[in-house]
Amino acid sequence: MSGTRSPSPMAPATDTHDVVLVAFGSLSDPEPHQRGLEELAVRVGDMLPGWRVRGATLGHDGAVARAFEGLGPDAVVFPALMSDGFILRKVMRDALVAAGRGDAPVLRPLGLLPAFHEVCADMIRDALTNNRLQATRTTVVLAAHGSARGPRPAACARMLCGELERMTRVKAVTPGYLEEAPFLKDALAAAPSPSICLPCFVVSAFHASSDVPEAVDESGFTGPVLPVAGSMPGVAEVIAQEIQSTRQRGAA
Repeated sequence: MSGTRSPSPMAPATDTHDVVLVAFGSLSDPEPHQRGLEELAVRVGDMLPGWRVRGATLGHDGAVARAFEGLGPDAVVFPALMSDGFILRKVMRDALVAAGRGDAPVLRPLGLLPAFHEVCADMIRDALTNNRLQATRTTVVLAAHGSARGPRPAACARMLCGELERMTRVKAVTPGYLEEAPFLKDALAAAPSPSICLPCFVVSAFHASSDVPEAVDESGFTGPVLPVAGSMPGVAEVIAQEIQSTRQRGAA
């Protein structure tokens, strides 16, 4: 994967550090999201010898508290989120306080990491090649969550769109949201041909299996729909690097 390097062991196995990956998940169907995040935590842990890596979704009742059980007082939190908006600043903070971990250090969220942007750019480049599309004539619709609780998630999505335009030289990267306008089905319907849809979510669960296909069907969109960005193998590497580099900066 371009733009990243395989993380090297930062500590011997006897020097244990702890991190909990936290995502929002789903209130209506929490199990698939929780399983997906736990699987991601395992992949990240495989790249971080000497670390205990766990995953918890805010939508799964009690998952955050359970994830911290048995971990040391210096455990840190990695937000498996696409923005630093209401979910991170309020919902996740409240869950950490309720779990007795209100003072746990919180790292930068996944969606704001330049290395994650590179993963998304690689997905677009591969889709252009595989579908024999010319970058300067192709539009990308970024499927994102958005929020009815504040402007920050949409602002982060627009920032990512701008970065991906710059990195891939496609005609345009435009957002389509699940919770606010422009809604995904409308963004897909308005997208000129040829276009690609990139679902920018952390795990392949309800949004990928229901919301995105529904929007595609309702819009009549016929372009390629890529896998969920968070499901790419390089994402675990991105997270591991961020955890490792943050620890090294703190120890310096």
